[in-house]
Amino acid sequence: MPTRILALVGSLRAGSHNRQLAEAAVHHAPPGIEITIFEGLADLPFYNEDVDDGTEHAVEALRAAAHVADALVLFSPEYNGTMPALLKNAIDWLSRPFGAGAIAGKPLAVVGATHGSYGGVWAHDDVRKSAGIAGAVVLKDVQLSVPASHTRFAEIHPSEDGEVTARLAEIFAGLREAAEHRRLR
Repeated sequence: MPTRILALVGSLRAGSHNRQLAEAAVHHAPPGIEITIFEGLADLPFYNEDVDDGTEHAVEALRAAAHVADALVLFSPEYNGTMPALLKNAIDWLSRPFGAGAIAGKPLAVVGATHGSYGGVWAHDDVRKSAGIAGAVVLKDVQLSVPASHTRFAEIHPSEDGEVTARLAEIFAGLREAAEHRRLR
C-alpha cells in the first residue's frame, strides 16, 4: 500500500516557487509514495467556530483529504517574517475538533522557498509550531528551506534542480517512515 501524502501550498500566486516545489515533489515522488496537492485552500472561509458545523464544502473537502492522508507536507513562503494567513487558516480548520482534528497524530513536514536569504526559516518555524499545537507530529529534522528562489529558479523549474529533488526525496522517505511507524502502533 502506498504512503499517501497531502501537500498544502501556502501561496496562491500562479508563479509561486512553493507551488513549483510541490509540483516537483509530485513529479519526483519516490516509488511507493503518492503526493496530492490540495487545490481548495483559497475557498476556505476564515476559521470561525460559529460556522464549523460540517456544512462548509471547502472545509469538509480539506478535512476529508487530510483524514485519508498518511502524512502531510506544508509548502510555506514567508510573508513579513511569518507564515501566510492561508496556511494558518488551513491549520486552524484541520485542528478542530481540538484533540481529534484531521491532522491529529499525523506526521507532518514543512518545506518552502523564499526570495529572502534565509529561505523562510522564521515562517517554517511558525508553521511547525502551529501544526504541532494543532496535533500533528511535526518532523523537525525533515525540512527544506530554499533561499533566493527568484535567482535559483530563474532559469529552471525546481523539478530540474538535482539538489532540491534529492532533498525532497529524503523528506518523503522520512514522512513514509514516520507514517509506517504510526501504522504499526
